[in-house]
Amino acid sequence: MFPDFIFPLLVIFLVIVLPVWLVMHYTTRNSANRRLNSKDEALLEDLNDSARRMEDRIRTLERILDADSPDWRNRA
Repeated sequence: MFPDFIFPLLVIFLVIVLPVWLVMHYTTRNSANRRLNSKDEALLEDLNDSARRMEDRIRTLERILDADSPDWRNRA
């Protein structure tokens, strides 16, 4: 059916070349997916802005509470 020299070449391809090729393919594919795209960068920027605004609000609330009730931090 197959000529005698094709079978060993096929075995070598399946045992050595194919696994190395698959590993290289998925390694490069995963490294490409790790990069942030512009949509992800915009989302991160929005989250960062929201966190800064929330931090400012919390500081303002703490200043108000410190003025109204100085021992509010010690209450559990």
